[in-house]
Amino acid sequence: MKVFKFGGASVKDAPAIENLLHILRRYPEEQLVVVISAMGKTTNFLEKVLAAYHTEPEKVSALVDELQQQHEQVAIQLVPDPGPILDKLRALFAKLRAKLTLDPSSNYDFDYDQIVSFGELLSTTLISGYLNLAGISNTWLDARRMIRTDATYREGKLDWDISTKQIQEMVANALSGNSGQVVVTQGFIAGTAENLTTTLGREGSDYSAAIMAYALNAECVTIWKDVPGLLNADPKRFPDAVKLDKIPYEEAVELSYYGASIIHPKTLKPLQNKHIPLYVKSFFHPENEGSVITDCPLNIDVPSFIVKDHQTLLTIFPRDFSFIAVDNLSEIFNILSQNRIRINVMQNPALSFSVCTDAESARLTRCMVVLQYKYKVKYNEDVQLITIRHYTEGDIDKVIGTRNVLVRQMSRTTVQVVVTD
Repeated sequence: MKVFKFGGASVKDAPAIENLLHILRRYPEEQLVVVISAMGKTTNFLEKVLAAYHTEPEKVSALVDELQQQHEQVAIQLVPDPGPILDKLRALFAKLRAKLTLDPSSNYDFDYDQIVSFGELLSTTLISGYLNLAGISNTWLDARRMIRTDATYREGKLDWDISTKQIQEMVANALSGNSGQVVVTQGFIAGTAENLTTTLGREGSDYSAAIMAYALNAECVTIWKDVPGLLNADPKRFPDAVKLDKIPYEEAVELSYYGASIIHPKTLKPLQNKHIPLYVKSFFHPENEGSVITDCPLNIDVPSFIVKDHQTLLTIFPRDFSFIAVDNLSEIFNILSQNRIRINVMQNPALSFSVCTDAESARLTRCMVVLQYKYKVKYNEDVQLITIRHYTEGDIDKVIGTRNVLVRQMSRTTVQVVVTD
């Protein structure tokens, strides 16, 4: 069994979905679990719907109409008689509209998961129906009934035992029936014991694929992307980016931890635990080898560059004449954790403590309010965090140039700098 994951760019419109069909046809004898994200920019659009739901409810209906029209138009472009697919899409939109007629809850993250999760439900319903009509018999499965998390909305914590059991049972039942050897399911979304929807964090579809592969002891996972494989840098920023043909799990974990966008940070560990290789391949050229992350020696002769925009640098000072000591750090870390502020880099000189984060503004605001009871807090918005693995001084100079460096951290293998223009 193989697990395939198709992200939003690879299912963004009718031609992209037709290309997905051609890729699946290359594997006629394989059992496949196909994990699919929301189409194109649907997640961003649903976030816009959610914001309107909380602040400008009079705009919600028109936004949902626009989203529905987009999905129905894709179905009409794909098949001559889209009626059955349109019926299912309209049923989902009716459920979405019903949720949006309720009063918003006091928990924005809860509302986020209940509403934004419709992106994956819509894309997989459309694509599953299209594949069946195009000759690839498949079973649509609800990831919310397979992947179990707690009620940490927008970043559900996985129950591995229950998830593994449910995935194995539901996939086995699907593949033992008369609906072919293909399962279509959603990335990004999961569910609680109370049947409430949760999500696994932005870009969590990669993680969903890894969870499926772990539970099913899959032969491999393939992530289909709009790049030829795993690159040492974003080609939009670095035109001379090169493909890394093969790297070990440990190096990939480091790259994903520092923010390499091609792999979700939680994806690799479950695959490493079961020695399941992860392939990154081009959906434009599926015949090419791409890249693989597997058990292999580290043999890298080029640096890797990771750039994170729209960061915020918090610098925390004691209000009295003390230093930032262990007790202070323990308290600060606890406050950051309670507000789910992910630290991308930190620095601790004697009189201050700095953290760089990409946390959203609402969480940062709540966090700073608490910190300011005891500490003085300064911050720089919209800074950039640059990480270079296997660097040379020449690499650092080339990337930083004349920009202002606010924080610089170096180890034997990695340098991180927070810069402003």
